Amino acid sequence: MNFNWREFVFIGATVVVVALIAAILLLSIMEMPVYGEVTNPTNNYVTGRYVDMGSIESGGSNLVANIVLDYRGYDTLLETTVIFTAVMSIMVLWGVKKE
Repeated sequence: MNFNWREFVFIGATVVVVALIAAILLLSIMEMPVYGEVTNPTNNYVTGRYVDMGSIESGGSNLVANIVLDYRGYDTLLETTVIFTAVMSIMVLWGVKKE
């Protein structure tokens, strides 16, 4: 019976890397604030400012459109760029042809 050291080291390194990633993820989950607490960072002043000053600062009457287009414009642009790039990459990989 022949023992392959390279395969043993590769499997051992894989197990160690997966264990480290799992530990990091579990530790980060334990540090998350409790859901629904008033003191959470998601319940800060930003939401109140969007609701109170949104129509005045952006000039629009639709609150959702104000947030998406004015306050979060660059974020929305980058998200659509990422989605477009992903779709184009999939089309190239699958070999979609023009008809």
